[in-house]
Amino acid sequence: VKLVESGGGLVQAGGSLRLSCAASGLSFDAKALGWHRQAPGNQRELVASITSGGTRTYADSVKGRFTISRDNAKNITYLQMNNLKPEDTAVYYCYADLAGFHRFGQGTQVTVSS
Repeated sequence: VKLVESGGGLVQAGGSLRLSCAASGLSFDAKALGWHRQAPGNQRELVASITSGGTRTYADSVKGRFTISRDNAKNITYLQMNNLKPEDTAVYYCYADLAGFHRFGQGTQVTVSS
């Protein structure tokens, strides 16, 4: 199983970014997927998740600003991030739920300047 994130970068507060996570080596359409993030000195936290059936959940801190989606034909999951805030600065990791075990990608850095 391999997960590769892309799309991170530096953006000003109020801006947008779209993260992508390309997956291989798994039955993509049957897996729950999601995104975590980790800021320096903080624990990794769940940002958003999406089940194989398309049910989405979000952390309270990102509700109304972030949208998770999946393209089962391309084996890609996305995280659209709008109205970004400096506190969104972190390394973002996508994951695939493998029977209760989360396999993570290598992460992509998102930096939001004020």
